[in-house]
Amino acid sequence: MWEAEQRTMHNLGERSYPLRGQFSAISKDIFASNQPLYYLQGQSISGLTLTPFVKVRIASSYIRLYIDLGEALRQVSKSRRRKAIRYGKPLPREAEAIIRGKVYEAVKDYLTH
Repeated sequence: MWEAEQRTMHNLGERSYPLRGQFSAISKDIFASNQPLYYLQGQSISGLTLTPFVKVRIASSYIRLYIDLGEALRQVSKSRRRKAIRYGKPLPREAEAIIRGKVYEAVKDYLTH
């Protein structure tokens, strides 16, 4: 009880700001324009359909999307796909471009609806 009284007694009525400061209207716009649309969080194989999918987090949100890649990785060898999924090794540039295109379309579709 004494601590609560002490806190109110010594309170100056000042507003407490976040530790690193506060965004102004201009800095919010600059931050939002520089932020990517989504973040890739992982890649795996669906246990139900046995097709690859990607887990994506929408920027400035807690929403996660699971995007089915379907036949996008068909041109990559089985060994290469497994290494990419298990160990995070990079895929060929062509496959990465296809994946980025599918993810971008899915995120855009989600954000427009």
